[in-house]
Amino acid sequence: MKRNKKMMVVTVLTAFLVLPGMVVFAVQTDQPGSIELKNAAEANFPELAKISLDQAVKAALQAVPGKALRVELENEDGYLVYGVEVAGLDHQFTDVKVDAGNGKILKADRDEADGEAQTEHAEGEHED
Repeated sequence: MKRNKKMMVVTVLTAFLVLPGMVVFAVQTDQPGSIELKNAAEANFPELAKISLDQAVKAALQAVPGKALRVELENEDGYLVYGVEVAGLDHQFTDVKVDAGNGKILKADRDEADGEAQTEHAEGEHED
């Protein structure tokens, strides 16, 4: 019985250590976005978005549970996205990119202590 308890504790601890990185990795896609910005002025971004700010926040918080601190429409590599900064339940900040056309999560970058965003990988390694 003691062995089973130890194994369960090890399993739970491993899940807490590995899961946050896997959650961030799981939400990344190669899709650049669904609304291409062809010389669109930033002032026109709200008219181009097909989902609301509230829908973008909801999608971001489903991917990275926590509290949304800031939301803005952005030009991400020529596509319209919502950038949602989330203070996660793990007390880390994550910048979640939500497609402004369909609400899909395109990318989630965890902010490091020095303020630079690092993309998490399944192995837990960071890009430099």
